[in-house]
Amino acid sequence: MDVSLRLLALLATDGPRHGYDLRRAHDGLFARSKTLRYGHLYATLQRLVRDGLAEEAGEEPGNGPDRRRYAITPAGRETIERWLDEPAAPAESLESDLHAKVVFALRAGRPVAELIERQRALHLARMRELTRLRDASTLVDAVLADHVIYRLDADLRWLDHTQARLDQLRAEVLA
Repeated sequence: MDVSLRLLALLATDGPRHGYDLRRAHDGLFARSKTLRYGHLYATLQRLVRDGLAEEAGEEPGNGPDRRRYAITPAGRETIERWLDEPAAPAESLESDLHAKVVFALRAGRPVAELIERQRALHLARMRELTRLRDASTLVDAVLADHVIYRLDADLRWLDHTQARLDQLRAEVLA
């Protein structure tokens, strides 16, 4: 998801904010592994202002430099409304790193079953980690963890199906 859409949505739902508050709200909702860097935040806010989707809404004195507040514009609201109305696009590409590794491992004569087992172990470890996180977190984090767990589960099913067809796949890839 584009950070600019996240920031616009925060301005639309929470009202005018300064960058510090936007970052704190963003990271509270989305930063599970990596926080939004201030440089990225302010560069994005400047692009939103330049594009007429947000505007500067005054300054407030702070402990350091004055804090600039940002507000969403009517064009920014329209952008968020359109974005919320559109369903998220499913994966468009048939490209996959995992698929490519299996194909090239077969072509190189490498032990693909071992590759699949290592990948399965990595996916299962991540699923266990996410399950612990989900069970000890807020509903917002639990829903996010479930999303990733279900994607990992789909990969595990793909690994099982691929392993069951390795001989046929090998013959086709090497033909």
